[in-house]
Amino acid sequence: MAQNDTVKLIGSWASPFSIRVRAALHLKSVKYEYLDEPDVLRSKSELLLKSNPIFKKVPVLINGDVSICESLNIVQYIDEAWSSGPSILPSHPQERANARFWAIFIDEKVFGSLQAMGEAKDDEGRMAAAEQLMENLATLEEAFQKTSKGLGFFGGENIGFLDLACGTLLGPVSVIEAFSGVKFLRQETTPGLIEWGEKFRAHEAVKPYMPTPEEFIAFAKKKFNVE
Repeated sequence: MAQNDTVKLIGSWASPFSIRVRAALHLKSVKYEYLDEPDVLRSKSELLLKSNPIFKKVPVLINGDVSICESLNIVQYIDEAWSSGPSILPSHPQERANARFWAIFIDEKVFGSLQAMGEAKDDEGRMAAAEQLMENLATLEEAFQKTSKGLGFFGGENIGFLDLACGTLLGPVSVIEAFSGVKFLRQETTPGLIEWGEKFRAHEAVKPYMPTPEEFIAFAKKKFNVE
């Protein structure tokens, strides 16, 4: 078991990736000091720059004199370093590999299409990105139906690695929906993800750290200077 008397987490309250790590630490009942970077895009602390000199971004988990970067990597480290609490990753090698695969899909494909919508320069670019986002969410819906096996979470009855990976989408999707006026999580196309999202937000390991959709939207409007 890792020592947890010197554990610190550098994060940002509105960062979906920081929420992943805070939920994982909660699941494992790890006590830690939380260090918030309130305006991480404009100003970075010396500790953050020292702890993550390559990417210079949150979250960063500090355990003693060891710094762990990148949210999915941190979640896996937490699962392996602390035996307390439930396992976050599946125990079966194939299921672990499958969870990692879909986590990569979320970060690269789904977040990629969200970012493309935000960076599109014209209506044609936004429409192309929106179509790609809908397609990726439909694919993720199929993955949820298969991996959840009719239960509440990607991990089955309990929240797990893939739930933490996918949960980071909820805030950004709500922001994109508010800015574009388009619903991407729809009952007719993603009913499983909609029901899952409600359960995920309400989970005791997530609720204390997950901003409401309204808070995400207000943060984004301030960030991008949108009325």
